[in-house]
Amino acid sequence: MNTGLWIAQLLLAAIFLTTGSVKLTHAREEMAAGPMRWAADVSDARFRTIGALEVLAVIGLLIAAAFHAPALTTLAAAGLALTMVGAIVTHVRYREFDRLAVPVVLLVVSIVVAIGAHGL
Repeated sequence: MNTGLWIAQLLLAAIFLTTGSVKLTHAREEMAAGPMRWAADVSDARFRTIGALEVLAVIGLLIAAAFHAPALTTLAAAGLALTMVGAIVTHVRYREFDRLAVPVVLLVVSIVVAIGAHGL
């Protein structure tokens, strides 16, 4: 199970480093015209804050892994789970039901990592 948790943690880190970096480096308007339709309805500050929180959670996951700090892993993974709850609510609000699979899977993986790290 420990190997599975490490793999899940690295998967979360890779995905959220990518999505967070995109929110920090690309124009909100550009993303709103493409895959992130919701970005049109938030401020630049909120868009960047979401990206920063995702990247901070990744840093938390990586630092926790490097220093074997399961409490930090739990907090970082729980933060990512909350982010995915927000993503799910947003997709439902926009009636983008075809886009729910990824955030639901990431929510489950985040919860598994948070609970699994707490038990280590």
